[in-house]
Amino acid sequence: MKIEICEETRSALDEYAAIPIAFEVASVFDVSDSSHSSGAFALTERRLATPYRKDYDACSGEGPAQWGLHFDLTNWGFFAAREEGRLVGGAAMAIRTPGVDMLEGRDDLAVLWDIRVLPDVRGRGVGAALFQAAELWARNKGCRQLKVETQNINVPACKFYARQGCVLKTVNRRAYPELPEEAQLLWYKDI
Repeated sequence: MKIEICEETRSALDEYAAIPIAFEVASVFDVSDSSHSSGAFALTERRLATPYRKDYDACSGEGPAQWGLHFDLTNWGFFAAREEGRLVGGAAMAIRTPGVDMLEGRDDLAVLWDIRVLPDVRGRGVGAALFQAAELWARNKGCRQLKVETQNINVPACKFYARQGCVLKTVNRRAYPELPEEAQLLWYKDI
């Protein structure tokens, strides 16, 4: 499969939004502090008796069509992954955007805001190609570190970011009061 990655403009967000971000939650990561002095976290995968489907775009006020209503997207980067002209994935990057708390007020930090791949091509390198393009874009914009948010219920994403060289640095078990079973996991990668 030959994947082409290209940078897009904000006008492509409607097409981008058509790529489902939903996934099946068949297992979760239980998170504990490591007994090592490194301060690392230990992730233990636990299978669920009853899997369920999670769709972040179904959350009220979320999804690509809503981003411009909440944030100034001037400094954002958008990427499309295409296979023989067919849109199979996308990624969105945020830098230097007032109101995006994930950026921690830093000019040298980029946030991988969103990454999505069509279900029928997941596991075939599309996500890795998008991640690499996003990382290069951030580096070219003068960023020294990349940050990604996941949740302990998104085991495939956690494994994916670890394979990309990201390190879990922060766990916030109370980040989502309306979803007490979900913990926020913040991954970082020096670039």
